[in-house]
Amino acid sequence: MMDQSRLEKGITKAVKTFWSTRSLQAKKQTQDVGSDQGSRGSVTGGKQMDGFVSLIRDTIHEAGLPKDCVHCSSALELPGFFRPEKKWDLIVIDKGVLVAAIEFKSQVGPSFGNNFNNRTEEAIGTAQDIWTAYREGAFRASERPWLGFVMLLEDCQGSTKPVQVKQPHFKVFPEFQNASYAVRYQLLLTKLMRERLYDASAFLMSSKTEGAKGRYSTPDLSLSFQQLATALSARILAHISMNSTSPRLS
Repeated sequence: MMDQSRLEKGITKAVKTFWSTRSLQAKKQTQDVGSDQGSRGSVTGGKQMDGFVSLIRDTIHEAGLPKDCVHCSSALELPGFFRPEKKWDLIVIDKGVLVAAIEFKSQVGPSFGNNFNNRTEEAIGTAQDIWTAYREGAFRASERPWLGFVMLLEDCQGSTKPVQVKQPHFKVFPEFQNASYAVRYQLLLTKLMRERLYDASAFLMSSKTEGAKGRYSTPDLSLSFQQLATALSARILAHISMNSTSPRLS
């Protein structure tokens, strides 16, 4: 299992990779189609969260599963109940058993409002879809899979200032009153775990200037990347214990 010092260094490197990748994508898009498309290019280019994906892949391997059990670049589709299939960001399959599936998402301004709603609907819908498919026997050979969700949010005025809610007919829950988008994400990920839609969630915040140095913050320690990695490692170890009497490293 990866020790905490190496894990922390890995997170720092992943944060640097996130911001450097976004910068390169925006620059390339600007050169290709004009400066007005630069921000759009950094959003649609993908790959920003690859550093975190690689870190989780290494964590799974060090917990005892062979590298070929982890899919993070291709063959990522899993059957759904409300749709034919859903492409995850990382899945773990060992001898036909779905062990884990993880989503890696990010949001950088300026459109925090619309993007937050989209992320919320996506996170809830994805979990509901796979759990219903699981109930209906889509993963017949599998024990209950482990689901994870990793979110990185830009730390800036747009994400941290209080946001008013609209209540034309009924009151929203009090925790949402004057909550910033950062607080809304924290509430979302906490509630996703409490409702057992996801087994663990990680929420990181990082600004463009500090993020380039690998610096980030964790607003809620129960949503730290470290605890998600630890919980996933424990799940992998439990799976190996239930399904094998010999080491699985390769």
